[in-house]
Amino acid sequence: MHLRRNNFLKYTFLFLIGGFAYGGVEILYRGFSHISMMVAGGISFILIGLLNEIYSWKMALISQMVLSAGIITAVEFLVGLVVNVWLKLNVWDYSNLPYNIMGQVCLIYTNVWFFLSLPAILLDDYLRYFLLKEEKPRYKIF
Repeated sequence: MHLRRNNFLKYTFLFLIGGFAYGGVEILYRGFSHISMMVAGGISFILIGLLNEIYSWKMALISQMVLSAGIITAVEFLVGLVVNVWLKLNVWDYSNLPYNIMGQVCLIYTNVWFFLSLPAILLDDYLRYFLLKEEKPRYKIF
C-alpha cells in the first residue's frame, strides 16, 4: 500500500509539472491555453518519462525525441477527439493547415514537438534524479 501511494504522488507530481509546462509553452506561443492542454501535457510528460523506465537508458536521445514527438502528437489527437469532437468545445481546429488529421493535430507541429521534447526529457530525468532519488541520467546521442 505504501508503495502505491508513493507512485501515485510521484505521477501526480510529474503530471502537474508536465501540464503546467505544456500550458506555459502554449501561453507563450498563442497567448492563451485551455485546461485540456494541461491534461495533454501531463499525460505526455508521464509517457515520455516512462521511456527510460521501459528501455532502461539504452535508447539513444534522438530516438527518445522521435518517440516523444509521436507520443505528444498522439495524446493531443486523442484529447482533441474528446474535447473538440465528442464534447464539441471547439478549443482548437487545424483544419486549415496542411497535413492535419481531422483538424485535431497538424503533423507539421510534430517537428516542433521533436525539438521541445529534449527539454521535457531532460527535465523529467533530472526531476526524477534530484527530487525523487531515482537513477542518475546517462545519455547516448545516437
